[in-house]
Amino acid sequence: MKRTHLPLNALRVFDAAARHLSFTRAADELAVTPAAVGQQIRALEDVLGVVLFRRTPKGLELTDEASAGLEALRTGFLHFEDAVRAMQAGQSSHVYTIAAPREFFATWLAPRLAKFRQTNAAVRYNLVSDEDADFTEANLDLAVRWAEGPGELEGVMLGSASRVNVGDGCWIAWPGDPAPEGEGCEAPLLNVGDAGQALAAAAAGMGRARVPALLAQSWLDNGRIKALGDVEECRQSYWLVAPAPQWRQKKVKALVAFLSA
Repeated sequence: MKRTHLPLNALRVFDAAARHLSFTRAADELAVTPAAVGQQIRALEDVLGVVLFRRTPKGLELTDEASAGLEALRTGFLHFEDAVRAMQAGQSSHVYTIAAPREFFATWLAPRLAKFRQTNAAVRYNLVSDEDADFTEANLDLAVRWAEGPGELEGVMLGSASRVNVGDGCWIAWPGDPAPEGEGCEAPLLNVGDAGQALAAAAAGMGRARVPALLAQSWLDNGRIKALGDVEECRQSYWLVAPAPQWRQKKVKALVAFLSA
């Protein structure tokens, strides 16, 4: 029988009934009714073309056919349990693989990861600079993205959905704000690759930029800029995101709670 056709649920019921030699006790173990156990056993007998149990005055007995396959079946279930434990082992791992914008990591995320490690000495980090990296291909646990929301992922907002003007002079454009003077206006005199470069350019007196308020505040706290301008609401913010399986992991929950506190 092909692997894709294996009646795994019925085999699980058979294993329980064979251990107890009782449909009633097997039903108690599996949290189903004795009738449901009997239906699964009959369906399995139909699929296999053999009789698995005999009723005797002393109770149920296994047939020779059932006994012939029972040891291999139980070995198989033990392997299944080993496989599940191996897959769940990542939840207790102390290694985090995180994707984040370079500028955000340098000024906001890195200090907080260092603080988290102070009370979690075994923690290790792998950092990926491509915030849009594929979770599966990059084996990510978490990502930080400048976006309007988590999209199809689970997520929590870091800070608020706001941006702030810094610097003075001509506008500086970056991918998160490519047309600061509005669509159709003359192209800005300076275009840079990310919000951190926009901040650095504004701090150096090369113009003014409209950047994430959370990032600008960290620059103010670090003394890299002197003052913040007007803060305005916007649709985007920094989001800490992950697919549901990663989001539910114990280790990820711990770090998310710390970073979003």
